[in-house]
Amino acid sequence: QVQLVESGGGLVQAGDSLRLSCAASGRTFSSYNMGWFRQAPGKEREFVAAIRWSGGSTLFADSVKGRFTISRDNAKNTVYLQMNSLKPEDTAVYYCAASPLGIFNARAYEYGYWGQGTQVTVSS
Repeated sequence: QVQLVESGGGLVQAGDSLRLSCAASGRTFSSYNMGWFRQAPGKEREFVAAIRWSGGSTLFADSVKGRFTISRDNAKNTVYLQMNSLKPEDTAVYYCAASPLGIFNARAYEYGYWGQGTQVTVSS
């Protein structure tokens, strides 16, 4: 079992940056690959980025490549999503999620643990 709590969301203008954090507690954080997903009003939840337990591999959605980075600090049980050059279409609730070590992909249904989400709003 792992509990996830996101923070760092807010209201920003287009072109600004934000860094989201996801703090994990419970079982060993380094036992999980981690992902970020987002859900805009009226839309399905979509994959944003993922990082392996070691931090050695990452995945990104095409829509955020070159603008977002994902990192983790296993000593602090925290995963981060650095979001640069934000656009209004990035507006959504952002969720972090944890998956077992054998799962490293963009499929939300394979992530077993989820946080409550943090709102990111980007104004034009």
